[in-house]
Amino acid sequence: MSLNTRLLFALLGFPLLVYAMMAVLLVIQSDTQARAAQQARLESAVELLAPSLAAAVATSDTQRLEALARQLRNMKGLRSVALFNQHGNRLLLLGQSNPPLLNPPADHQLIMEGDSWRLRLPLGVTQISTGQISTNQISTNQVSPDPVRTSDTSIGWLDIEMDTWVLTLGRYKLIASLSLGGMLLGLLLFLVAFAISRYTTRPIEEANQALYRLSRGDYRLCLAPSNAIELQHLSSHINALAEHFQQAQRDMQTQIEQATSELQESMETIEEQNIKLDLAHRSALRANAVKSEFLANMSHEIRTPLNGIIGFCRLLGRSSLDTRQQEWLQHVHRACDNLLMLVNDVLDFSKLEANRLTLEEADIDIVALIDEVVGLHAPEAQRKQLHLVAMVYDDVPTPLTGDPLRIHQVLNNLIGNALKFTHEGEVIVRVMLDNLEGQHVVLNLSVSDTGIGLSNAHKEALFSAFSQAEPSHSRQFGGSGLGLTICRQLIERMGGEIEVESELGKGTTFSFTLPMLAHKAIERPPEISLAHPTVRLYEIHAPTRHVLEHLLQRWEAQPIAFDASEPAKLMILGLEHSDFSPEWHSHWQTVIDQTPYPTLILANGNSFDLPPLHLTHGGETLYKPFSRAQLVASLKQLLLPELMPDKSDQYLLALPAASQPLKLLIVDDNAPNRELLKSMLEDPTLHVITADSGHQALEFARTGNADMVLMDIRMPGMDGVQTTQALRRISSTWARCPIIAVTAHVLSSERQQWLAEGLDDVLIKPIDEAQLEQLLNRFVGVTSRLTAGSAVPPYSQRDSHIGKKPRLSHTTPSTLPVVDLEIGARLAGGKEYLAREQLKRLIDSLDESEQHMRAAFNQRNLPTLLDWVHELNGASRYCGAPELALMVETLETRLRTSGLDHVEGLLEDLYRAMTRLRAHRPLLLRH
Repeated sequence: MSLNTRLLFALLGFPLLVYAMMAVLLVIQSDTQARAAQQARLESAVELLAPSLAAAVATSDTQRLEALARQLRNMKGLRSVALFNQHGNRLLLLGQSNPPLLNPPADHQLIMEGDSWRLRLPLGVTQISTGQISTNQISTNQVSPDPVRTSDTSIGWLDIEMDTWVLTLGRYKLIASLSLGGMLLGLLLFLVAFAISRYTTRPIEEANQALYRLSRGDYRLCLAPSNAIELQHLSSHINALAEHFQQAQRDMQTQIEQATSELQESMETIEEQNIKLDLAHRSALRANAVKSEFLANMSHEIRTPLNGIIGFCRLLGRSSLDTRQQEWLQHVHRACDNLLMLVNDVLDFSKLEANRLTLEEADIDIVALIDEVVGLHAPEAQRKQLHLVAMVYDDVPTPLTGDPLRIHQVLNNLIGNALKFTHEGEVIVRVMLDNLEGQHVVLNLSVSDTGIGLSNAHKEALFSAFSQAEPSHSRQFGGSGLGLTICRQLIERMGGEIEVESELGKGTTFSFTLPMLAHKAIERPPEISLAHPTVRLYEIHAPTRHVLEHLLQRWEAQPIAFDASEPAKLMILGLEHSDFSPEWHSHWQTVIDQTPYPTLILANGNSFDLPPLHLTHGGETLYKPFSRAQLVASLKQLLLPELMPDKSDQYLLALPAASQPLKLLIVDDNAPNRELLKSMLEDPTLHVITADSGHQALEFARTGNADMVLMDIRMPGMDGVQTTQALRRISSTWARCPIIAVTAHVLSSERQQWLAEGLDDVLIKPIDEAQLEQLLNRFVGVTSRLTAGSAVPPYSQRDSHIGKKPRLSHTTPSTLPVVDLEIGARLAGGKEYLAREQLKRLIDSLDESEQHMRAAFNQRNLPTLLDWVHELNGASRYCGAPELALMVETLETRLRTSGLDHVEGLLEDLYRAMTRLRAHRPLLLRH
């Protein structure tokens, strides 16, 4: 409430309240006095005329009685006058009256009912005395005795009715007069109060307006002095404040101008520095791009001769060597493996740094993935006699969607580090469900060891590039210091986080979260149902024992302690390396001999280092770390032999009970390639169909279906990508059919583009039987017994990056032969006659290839030259011509990366290699 309003209320409210109270009292007093006066006049008139009326009634003088009644009727306010005799008969009535009471009054009565008074007075012959009727003897609807004493002889009574509206009207007039006076008084008081409030609040409002202007930055004001001392002080203080603000504004403006001048000078300096930094940044980006390209190119270039070295070392290992030479060869193998790992780390690091690494999405079985990674490190764990245990909790659903290659890479690095820095104890891999919301799953994976541990200072720099805990570790344990950096970046790319917990001398635990999709995930069902057999279990390593007990209970078996007295159907012995010493070997052999049921031995070692135990009553030996699938197969063999299929039919395990062989379509414009692929896929469960072009494949697709397609990419007319897209549009069946690209050369960007355009995977020439079998198992569920090749791994198998082939160096090593039928036979699925036929066809096509390549190079037609080089590259991939394969691979790589620049020398080297290969045709014809 404002001050002005408060003043108005104070000046108006109190006087008006006093006036209202006085007016109410005046109205009440005036009304009371008027009623008393009216009552007195009525009673006086009645007392004066009562004797005369009584005499007139007694004498029956009607005229006199009427005259007296009219005299009384003329009194102001009387409504009616009535006379009654002693018998209640009405003698006279003047005016209008309500029906009177018929019973005669005993005494003088005055009855007040609302605005009507009724006076009843008995008339006697003789009146003894008269007196005044006191007011306290008259009440509404009650009869009060009259102090007038009458005689005992009553001759009638007088009934008078009076209307008091005159009194009410007088009261209302008084109230109206007082209200009008109150309104005039209120108006007068309002004018006075308004004048006083304006006089009081105007200076305050001016001061308020001045303060508002000051708050808005208007300091050019000056309040006039006031007559009141308090208001004068207020105005003087506001004027002083405005002056102070003016001075502060002038000072601030001066400082702003000075600061602006200094800032302009600083901005000019910063602009110069920014120009220098921008130039330096561009130079750094160019240098980084050059560095990344150099690392990638060098990694590929180094891997190519390195893969050749590894392959020929394996060939050398098959020859007759003495013990010392074998040791030297093992050292070479180890050095090559370390160098290959270093090159792969540098390549991955350069891809991550250049942001050119892409993630795939595929269905993943976590248990199979973990078992695969653990199996890769089994030899190292067995060599160091460590316990390597994998625990995948039951609530982890399957299948999940993610990038199996990158998850495999991260786990492989973490487990490898754990084994590297652990000398005794255990390495445990755990996979737990961290969160499940709808189709989104977050897994928590951890790798813990009991190794040397880390200090707090070492943990801070652990994920830095080219960094290890101790400088001596790179020499003592090997490695580049890039593994954990790559792991961290890969995990972050997949949406997770990695952390480490470690204590010096007590081991280390690396744990990371992994968000994945679960579109088709369900709870993992038990792998086997064992019908509640009792299994006697001996395992001193607690984590392994807990895993075995849990899995046996999950598979409906009842594990019991080794020394329990209950009968059992199987005994599981978990034996350490020390249990195979001579004294303990005989002890466990005795235990096995005395056990009247099969024994499953879980040995912590390998079959080459541990002496065998004779399983008297049957059984099997598994070497730790073993996979869950191996354990299931062993338990099924030992406890449920009736469920095991016949070994002659094992290659049909992955087929449905059905029946008809699966159809595979091979699309390739090169006839030798088609025949080789068809030969490699020869199997009673597979029906192979070939097409020499994309158009022929479409003609087949319009009339038939296939379960899987092997599609060559570079074909004349319609290439593999265009053919794939056309097949996808034919029908919903072809839209779901797995189509695998088969090519001799692919860059990472091309591979991702092909996958985005409808292809399901990429298979690199020369075809690796194991990789082809893996694709068959993955897409059509067939585990086919493809013919095993030689011990020398193919190029793609030697490459550490799945799905990528090695890069070949432009320098031809003198050790590479022109013809190698052993390698050719391996590439042809072990069929030497087929290798010779492939080589002959290749030699016969060299003249045409050379002619077209020379013409395309002379015309500077890069696409045509690249097509013929790629076709020759694909053809040489299936033949035992290492020198030509090396040269054409080098040439295709150079053409794709550098175009036609600096390839003339490589072309001449290729032509000479083709000439040397032609010279071997007579030798092939002799055989």
